[in-house]
Amino acid sequence: MKPNIKACGQAMVTAIVNAALAVALMLLVEFAISGSFQVPTPYLWAGLLIGLVIFGAQFWRQRHLYRSSEADEETSTTSRQGLHSDA
Repeated sequence: MKPNIKACGQAMVTAIVNAALAVALMLLVEFAISGSFQVPTPYLWAGLLIGLVIFGAQFWRQRHLYRSSEADEETSTTSRQGLHSDA
C-alpha cells in the first residue's frame, strides 16, 4: 500500500504544479489579447481537466516505477542470499 501512497503524493504535486502553470499561461495570453484581467470559467475547467489527466498519467507511471524498483530490490536480495548460503 505504501508505494501507492508515495505515487499518489508525487502525482498530486506534479498535477497541481502543471495545472497551475497551464492556467497562468492561459490567463497571460488572455491578458495579452484582450487587455483585461478576467478569469473566464472555461479556463478554470480546462485547468482542472489538465490536472486530472496529468494526475492519472503520473500516478500510473510512478506506481509502475515503485513496483519495478521493489521487484528489483527483492531479486537482488534473493540473489545475495543465494551467494551467502554456502557459509
